[in-house]
Amino acid sequence: MTTTALAGASAPAAGPTVLGWFEPGSDDWHAARAAGIGGSEIAAVLGISPYESRFSLWHRKQGLIAPVEESEEMYWGKIHEPGICDRFADLHPDWAVCESGTYAAVERPWQIANPDRVLHPLNKPEEWIPPAVLEAKTARDDHGWGKPGTDDIPVHYRAQCLWYMDVLGARTCHVAVLIAGSEFREYVVKYDQTEALTMRDAGAKFMRTLAAGERPDIDGHSATFQTIKALPDGQDDNDIEVSTARRDRYFAALDAAKQAEEEKRAAAGLLLDEIGTGRRAVCERRTVATRTVRDGRTHSLQPARNRSTS
Repeated sequence: MTTTALAGASAPAAGPTVLGWFEPGSDDWHAARAAGIGGSEIAAVLGISPYESRFSLWHRKQGLIAPVEESEEMYWGKIHEPGICDRFADLHPDWAVCESGTYAAVERPWQIANPDRVLHPLNKPEEWIPPAVLEAKTARDDHGWGKPGTDDIPVHYRAQCLWYMDVLGARTCHVAVLIAGSEFREYVVKYDQTEALTMRDAGAKFMRTLAAGERPDIDGHSATFQTIKALPDGQDDNDIEVSTARRDRYFAALDAAKQAEEEKRAAAGLLLDEIGTGRRAVCERRTVATRTVRDGRTHSLQPARNRSTS
C-alpha cells in the first residue's frame, strides 16, 4: 500500500485553515511559513532544538539572515520520507495514509502545521479532523530513541508532534523512524493539552518579540554564534570599546576552554593507553569510546554518544 492524496480535503469552520499544498523546501512552502511558527521551529522557540536557536530563528524570521540551507541530513531525510511512510502504510492496512498540506490554526494563524502525512480510518476517509498524524524520521543511530511503541523520542521531535496535533485537532502522532538505514521503528505520542498550551504561550510571546523588534538574548547555541557572524556586512578600520565585564568573561572562557582541552587530552590518553590494540573501551558492559585505526595506528578515539554514568 502506498500513501495517497486526500481528495477534496477542506477545513470546516471549526478546523484548521488550509494554506495550500506545497513542495517541502520550495519558495511557496517557505513563504507560507514565513509569518508564523512551524512544527520544526517551535523547538527553537522553546530552546530545545539541536539545529536552531531562538536567536537565529528570530533573525531568520526578520529576514536578516538567509533561510536554512539544506544539509546532507535534511536531503536524505527528504529522500527517505516516502519510503518510510509507505512502510508504515504496509504495516497498517487499516489506515488511509494521506499526503498532507500546510495548515494554520484558525484562532492562531501564526501556528503552522505541515505534517508528513495525516491518517484516516479507511471506513471514514471523508472526515477532516484526522484521528492521527504521521511523522517520518531518519537517524544515524538510536541515540535518544527509546523502546519502540512508546513515546520515548528526542524532545524536539516530541514538540513537533504536539504542535501538529494542536493545529489539526488530532490526538495521536505516530512517528516512524529509519535508524542507520535499515532498522524501522515506530513510536506513538499522545496529545497533551498542558504541554500544548505551554507551547502556544511560548509561540505567542515569540511572535510578539518579532512584532516589537525585541531580539532574544545571545546564548551558547552554535546557531546563535553563526548568526552573529553572518550579521555584519564588511569591515570598518576602527576600534570598538567593549565593557570590562565582557572582556573578562571572554578571557575567562578562553582559559577554561584551554584547561578543559588539556584535561580532555589527558583523559583520552589514559583511556587509549588502557585500550592498547583493542577496538572499544567498555565499562559495565556499555561502550565508553571506540578506537579507530588507519595504517595500523590509532587515528582517533570516538566517545559514545550516550555518556550516562548511571
